[in-house]
Amino acid sequence: MTTNQHPMLNVAVKAARTAGSIINRAALDIESVRISQKKANDFVTEVDHAAERIIIDTLLSAYPGHGIWAEESGRTMGAKDSDYVWIIDPLDGTTNFIHGLPVYCVSIALAVRGKVEQAVVYDPTRNDLFTATKGRGAYLNERRIRVSKRNQLKESLISTGFPFRPGDDFNRYLAMMGEVMQRTAGLRRPGAAALDLAYVAAGYTEGFFETGLQPWDVAAGSLLVSEAGGLVGNFTGESDFLEQHECLAGTPKVYGQLIGILGKYSKFASAGEKAAVRQAPAPTQE
Repeated sequence: MTTNQHPMLNVAVKAARTAGSIINRAALDIESVRISQKKANDFVTEVDHAAERIIIDTLLSAYPGHGIWAEESGRTMGAKDSDYVWIIDPLDGTTNFIHGLPVYCVSIALAVRGKVEQAVVYDPTRNDLFTATKGRGAYLNERRIRVSKRNQLKESLISTGFPFRPGDDFNRYLAMMGEVMQRTAGLRRPGAAALDLAYVAAGYTEGFFETGLQPWDVAAGSLLVSEAGGLVGNFTGESDFLEQHECLAGTPKVYGQLIGILGKYSKFASAGEKAAVRQAPAPTQE
Protein backbone atom coordinates (compact mmCIF):
# COMPACT_ATOMS: atom_id res chain seq x y z
CA MET A 1 0.00 0.00 0.00
CA THR A 2 2.74 2.47 0.97
CA THR A 3 4.64 2.17 -2.28
CA ASN A 4 1.79 3.17 -4.57
CA GLN A 5 0.13 5.57 -2.11
CA HIS A 6 -0.89 8.84 -3.74
CA PRO A 7 1.77 11.54 -3.09
CA MET A 8 -0.87 13.98 -1.79
CA LEU A 9 -2.09 11.34 0.64
CA ASN A 10 1.50 10.79 1.83
CA VAL A 11 1.78 14.48 2.71
CA ALA A 12 -1.58 14.38 4.53
CA VAL A 13 -0.45 11.32 6.52
CA LYS A 14 2.76 13.11 7.52
CA ALA A 15 0.70 16.16 8.59
CA ALA A 16 -1.75 14.01 10.59
CA ARG A 17 1.00 12.07 12.39
CA THR A 18 2.85 15.28 13.30
CA ALA A 19 -0.36 16.80 14.66
CA GLY A 20 -1.01 13.53 16.51
CA SER A 21 2.31 13.77 18.32
CA ILE A 22 1.46 17.32 19.45
CA ILE A 23 -1.89 16.02 20.74
CA ASN A 24 -0.29 13.03 22.50
CA ARG A 25 2.21 15.30 24.25
CA ALA A 26 -0.60 17.64 25.30
CA ALA A 27 -2.64 14.68 26.62
CA LEU A 28 0.12 14.14 29.19
CA ASP A 29 -0.32 17.73 30.42
CA ILE A 30 -4.12 17.97 30.40
CA GLU A 31 -4.28 16.63 33.97
CA SER A 32 -2.41 19.64 35.32
CA VAL A 33 -4.61 22.24 33.59
CA ARG A 34 -7.90 20.52 34.28
CA ILE A 35 -8.27 22.26 37.65
CA SER A 36 -10.59 24.84 36.10
CA GLN A 37 -12.84 24.39 33.09
CA LYS A 38 -11.67 27.74 31.70
CA LYS A 39 -8.02 26.69 31.91
CA ALA A 40 -8.85 23.36 30.28
CA ASN A 41 -10.77 25.08 27.46
CA ASP A 42 -7.95 27.57 26.85
CA PHE A 43 -5.42 24.72 26.84
CA VAL A 44 -7.42 22.72 24.30
CA THR A 45 -7.80 25.82 22.12
CA GLU A 46 -4.00 26.14 22.17
CA VAL A 47 -3.57 22.46 21.27
CA ASP A 48 -6.15 22.84 18.49
CA HIS A 49 -4.33 25.85 17.05
CA ALA A 50 -0.89 24.26 17.33
CA ALA A 51 -2.07 21.05 15.65
CA GLU A 52 -3.85 22.99 12.92
CA ARG A 53 -0.80 25.19 12.28
CA ILE A 54 1.52 22.20 11.84
CA ILE A 55 -0.98 20.52 9.48
CA ILE A 56 -1.37 23.65 7.35
CA ASP A 57 2.40 24.29 7.29
CA THR A 58 3.06 20.70 6.18
CA LEU A 59 0.41 20.81 3.44
CA LEU A 60 1.27 24.27 2.11
CA SER A 61 5.00 23.65 2.07
CA ALA A 62 4.31 20.71 -0.26
CA TYR A 63 1.43 22.35 -2.17
CA PRO A 64 1.63 26.16 -1.84
CA GLY A 65 -1.05 26.64 -4.52
CA HIS A 66 -3.72 24.70 -2.61
CA GLY A 67 -6.60 26.15 -0.59
CA ILE A 68 -7.27 25.51 3.09
CA TRP A 69 -10.59 25.19 4.93
CA ALA A 70 -9.94 24.48 8.59
CA GLU A 71 -11.99 24.44 11.76
CA GLU A 72 -9.96 27.04 13.66
CA SER A 73 -8.67 29.37 10.93
CA GLY A 74 -11.47 28.96 8.39
CA ARG A 75 -10.39 29.88 4.87
CA THR A 76 -7.80 32.52 5.81
CA MET A 77 -4.78 30.38 4.83
CA GLY A 78 -3.67 29.05 1.46
CA ALA A 79 -4.79 30.01 -2.04
CA LYS A 80 -8.29 31.47 -2.31
CA ASP A 81 -9.33 30.18 -5.74
CA SER A 82 -7.67 26.76 -6.04
CA ASP A 83 -9.52 23.68 -7.28
CA TYR A 84 -7.66 21.84 -4.51
CA VAL A 85 -8.90 22.53 -0.96
CA TRP A 86 -7.71 20.77 2.17
CA ILE A 87 -10.51 20.38 4.75
CA ILE A 88 -9.05 20.04 8.24
CA ASP A 89 -10.22 19.25 11.76
CA PRO A 90 -7.06 19.28 13.90
CA LEU A 91 -8.72 17.68 16.94
CA ASP A 92 -12.16 16.12 16.63
CA GLY A 93 -13.50 15.06 20.03
CA THR A 94 -12.21 17.94 22.18
CA THR A 95 -14.68 17.26 25.00
CA ASN A 96 -13.35 13.70 25.28
CA PHE A 97 -9.80 15.07 25.17
CA ILE A 98 -10.47 17.52 28.03
CA HIS A 99 -11.76 14.66 30.18
CA GLY A 100 -9.00 12.25 29.25
CA LEU A 101 -11.34 9.89 27.42
CA PRO A 102 -9.12 8.52 24.65
CA VAL A 103 -11.56 8.92 21.75
CA TYR A 104 -10.44 11.78 19.52
CA CYS A 105 -8.66 12.16 16.20
CA VAL A 106 -7.15 14.32 13.48
CA SER A 107 -9.15 14.57 10.25
CA ILE A 108 -7.71 15.76 6.92
CA ALA A 109 -9.41 15.58 3.52
CA LEU A 110 -8.55 16.94 0.09
CA ALA A 111 -11.47 18.11 -2.01
CA VAL A 112 -10.87 18.61 -5.73
CA ARG A 113 -13.52 20.85 -7.31
CA GLY A 114 -15.78 20.15 -4.33
CA LYS A 115 -15.40 16.34 -4.30
CA VAL A 116 -13.33 14.60 -1.64
CA GLU A 117 -10.47 12.62 -3.24
CA GLN A 118 -8.03 11.98 -0.37
CA ALA A 119 -8.79 11.24 3.27
CA VAL A 120 -6.85 10.68 6.48
CA VAL A 121 -8.32 10.09 9.93
CA TYR A 122 -5.65 9.51 12.55
CA ASP A 123 -6.33 8.34 16.11
CA PRO A 124 -3.19 9.26 18.08
CA THR A 125 -4.10 7.31 21.22
CA ARG A 126 -4.32 3.98 19.37
CA ASN A 127 -1.92 4.92 16.56
CA ASP A 128 -4.68 3.97 14.12
CA LEU A 129 -4.30 5.47 10.67
CA PHE A 130 -7.33 5.37 8.36
CA THR A 131 -6.66 6.44 4.76
CA ALA A 132 -8.50 6.50 1.44
CA THR A 133 -7.90 7.71 -2.08
CA LYS A 134 -10.93 7.99 -4.35
CA GLY A 135 -11.22 4.83 -6.45
CA ARG A 136 -8.49 2.96 -4.55
CA GLY A 137 -10.27 1.66 -1.47
CA ALA A 138 -9.99 2.44 2.24
CA TYR A 139 -7.25 1.26 4.58
CA LEU A 140 -6.52 0.96 8.29
CA ASN A 141 -2.79 0.81 9.03
CA GLU A 142 -2.20 -0.19 5.38
CA ARG A 143 -4.66 -3.10 5.47
CA ARG A 144 -7.74 -2.90 3.27
CA ILE A 145 -10.99 -2.34 5.18
CA ARG A 146 -14.60 -3.06 4.21
CA VAL A 147 -17.90 -2.18 5.82
CA SER A 148 -19.60 -4.85 7.94
CA LYS A 149 -21.49 -7.68 6.24
CA ARG A 150 -24.38 -7.38 8.71
CA ASN A 151 -27.46 -6.15 6.91
CA GLN A 152 -30.25 -6.42 9.49
CA LEU A 153 -30.83 -3.35 11.64
CA LYS A 154 -31.69 -5.54 14.63
CA GLU A 155 -28.19 -7.09 14.53
CA SER A 156 -26.48 -3.75 14.00
CA LEU A 157 -24.45 -1.47 16.22
CA ILE A 158 -25.18 2.17 15.36
CA SER A 159 -23.24 5.21 16.54
CA THR A 160 -24.60 8.72 16.89
CA GLY A 161 -23.83 12.17 18.23
CA PHE A 162 -26.00 13.88 20.80
CA PRO A 163 -27.10 17.46 20.20
CA PHE A 164 -25.37 19.73 22.71
CA ARG A 165 -25.66 23.29 21.41
CA PRO A 166 -28.29 25.75 22.61
CA GLY A 167 -30.94 25.91 19.90
CA ASP A 168 -30.54 22.26 18.88
CA ASP A 169 -33.87 20.46 18.51
CA PHE A 170 -33.58 18.02 21.42
CA ASN A 171 -37.10 16.67 21.11
CA ARG A 172 -36.59 15.76 17.46
CA TYR A 173 -33.32 14.04 18.36
CA LEU A 174 -34.83 12.13 21.29
CA ALA A 175 -37.61 10.85 19.02
CA MET A 176 -35.02 9.72 16.44
CA MET A 177 -32.90 8.11 19.12
CA GLY A 178 -35.93 6.31 20.57
CA GLU A 179 -36.86 4.87 17.18
CA VAL A 180 -33.32 3.71 16.36
CA MET A 181 -32.58 2.36 19.86
CA GLN A 182 -35.48 -0.07 19.79
CA ARG A 183 -34.59 -1.51 16.39
CA THR A 184 -30.86 -2.14 16.81
CA ALA A 185 -28.42 -4.28 18.80
CA GLY A 186 -27.10 -1.11 20.40
CA LEU A 187 -26.67 2.65 20.09
CA ARG A 188 -23.33 4.28 20.94
CA ARG A 189 -22.08 7.85 21.34
CA PRO A 190 -18.26 7.76 21.12
CA GLY A 191 -17.87 11.53 20.71
CA ALA A 192 -15.80 12.15 17.57
CA ALA A 193 -17.73 12.09 14.28
CA ALA A 194 -14.65 11.58 12.09
CA LEU A 195 -13.81 8.40 14.06
CA ASP A 196 -17.46 7.31 13.99
CA LEU A 197 -17.31 7.37 10.19
CA ALA A 198 -13.93 5.59 10.15
CA TYR A 199 -15.45 2.89 12.36
CA VAL A 200 -18.32 2.36 9.93
CA ALA A 201 -15.70 2.01 7.16
CA ALA A 202 -13.77 -0.54 9.23
CA GLY A 203 -16.91 -2.57 9.97
CA TYR A 204 -16.80 -1.90 13.75
CA THR A 205 -20.30 -0.42 13.55
CA GLU A 206 -22.97 -0.82 10.89
CA GLY A 207 -24.15 2.80 10.78
CA PHE A 208 -23.84 6.35 12.09
CA PHE A 209 -26.10 9.40 12.17
CA GLU A 210 -25.74 12.94 13.52
CA THR A 211 -27.11 16.42 12.93
CA GLY A 212 -25.29 19.74 13.22
CA LEU A 213 -21.98 18.52 11.79
CA GLN A 214 -19.57 20.77 9.91
CA PRO A 215 -17.78 19.85 6.66
CA TRP A 216 -14.46 19.32 8.49
CA ASP A 217 -16.14 16.75 10.77
CA VAL A 218 -17.30 14.56 7.89
CA ALA A 219 -15.20 15.24 4.78
CA ALA A 220 -12.47 12.62 5.37
CA GLY A 221 -14.75 10.07 7.05
CA SER A 222 -17.28 10.15 4.23
CA LEU A 223 -14.64 9.07 1.69
CA LEU A 224 -13.47 6.28 4.02
CA VAL A 225 -17.04 4.96 4.18
CA SER A 226 -17.72 5.09 0.45
CA GLU A 227 -14.31 3.58 -0.43
CA ALA A 228 -15.02 0.76 2.05
CA GLY A 229 -18.25 -0.11 0.23
CA GLY A 230 -20.67 1.85 2.43
CA LEU A 231 -23.07 4.68 1.70
CA VAL A 232 -23.09 8.18 3.11
CA GLY A 233 -25.51 11.08 2.66
CA ASN A 234 -28.14 13.09 4.47
CA PHE A 235 -31.14 11.54 6.27
CA THR A 236 -33.15 11.37 3.04
CA GLY A 237 -30.29 9.63 1.23
CA GLU A 238 -28.99 12.51 -0.90
CA SER A 239 -25.24 12.14 -1.33
CA ASP A 240 -24.48 15.86 -1.62
CA PHE A 241 -24.54 16.38 2.15
CA LEU A 242 -21.19 17.96 3.05
CA GLU A 243 -22.58 21.37 4.00
CA GLN A 244 -26.08 20.27 5.08
CA HIS A 245 -25.32 19.67 8.79
CA GLU A 246 -26.91 16.24 8.56
CA CYS A 247 -24.96 13.02 8.08
CA LEU A 248 -26.00 9.38 7.77
CA ALA A 249 -23.63 6.53 6.93
CA GLY A 250 -23.84 2.76 6.93
CA THR A 251 -23.56 -0.55 5.17
CA PRO A 252 -25.75 -0.36 2.04
CA LYS A 253 -28.64 -2.34 3.56
CA VAL A 254 -28.51 -0.67 6.99
CA TYR A 255 -28.23 2.77 5.36
CA GLY A 256 -31.49 2.08 3.50
CA GLN A 257 -33.22 0.95 6.69
CA LEU A 258 -31.99 4.03 8.58
CA ILE A 259 -33.33 6.33 5.84
CA GLY A 260 -36.69 4.61 6.39
CA ILE A 261 -36.55 5.64 10.05
CA LEU A 262 -34.71 8.97 9.94
CA GLY A 263 -35.85 10.38 6.58
CA LYS A 264 -39.00 11.93 8.05
CA TYR A 265 -36.89 13.81 10.62
CA SER A 266 -34.68 15.34 7.93
CA LYS A 267 -34.86 19.07 7.40
CA PHE A 268 -35.15 18.06 3.73
CA ALA A 269 -38.21 15.87 4.35
CA SER A 270 -41.47 16.85 2.66
CA ALA A 271 -44.05 18.86 4.61
CA GLY A 272 -46.27 15.76 4.79
CA GLU A 273 -43.51 13.65 6.31
CA LYS A 274 -42.74 16.36 8.89
CA ALA A 275 -46.43 16.58 9.84
CA ALA A 276 -46.50 12.80 10.32
CA VAL A 277 -43.62 13.11 12.81
CA ARG A 278 -45.48 15.74 14.83
CA GLN A 279 -48.59 13.54 15.03
CA ALA A 280 -46.84 10.23 15.66
CA PRO A 281 -47.27 8.68 19.08
CA ALA A 282 -44.09 7.90 21.02
CA PRO A 283 -42.56 4.65 19.75
CA THR A 284 -43.21 1.58 21.89
CA GLN A 285 -41.07 -1.49 22.32
CA GLU A 286 -41.62 -3.84 19.39
